[in-house]
Amino acid sequence: MRILGIDPGSKATGYGFIEQQGNRLIHLDNGAIFTHSKDPLAVRLQIIYQQLCLLIEQHQPDAVAVEQVFMARNPASALKLGHARGIALLAGINAGLPVAEYSALQVKSAVVGYGRAGKNQVQQMTKVLLNLPEIAQEDAADALAVAICHAHSHQLSSRINPATKNLRGK
Repeated sequence: MRILGIDPGSKATGYGFIEQQGNRLIHLDNGAIFTHSKDPLAVRLQIIYQQLCLLIEQHQPDAVAVEQVFMARNPASALKLGHARGIALLAGINAGLPVAEYSALQVKSAVVGYGRAGKNQVQQMTKVLLNLPEIAQEDAADALAVAICHAHSHQLSSRINPATKNLRGK
């Protein structure tokens, strides 16, 4: 399964593509979509959407995983982050892909084993888990971590007995 992980932001939206082959996670690509803070928000959101759509078309993922909004101290920043997150969700769903959402706590727990891990720890573990030659840029590392979280979550849910799945309505 090929997964696109997205760490949304209005200034920088991180993305990371991984492929899950059994128990192995293979790094395919990562980076960030940068926008100019002087541009109107609508223009920045359009850039993010267009770039995500292009990346989805190029890499053909099977699923998209997006980090959920955290509680920010600044309401204006939280709103902008929410807009960028909505754009990420829209890009995935418009491509006909299943879209999953994970909290920062879930992502850090899945990647580092500790929900309150620091950014540096997340970067180090994505490097180790994906056998990267160097630490990925912060936004890209966060996106890769979201993809890893989805791979682990998907792997766990696929191990559930099919009869149990039917009882739960899935």
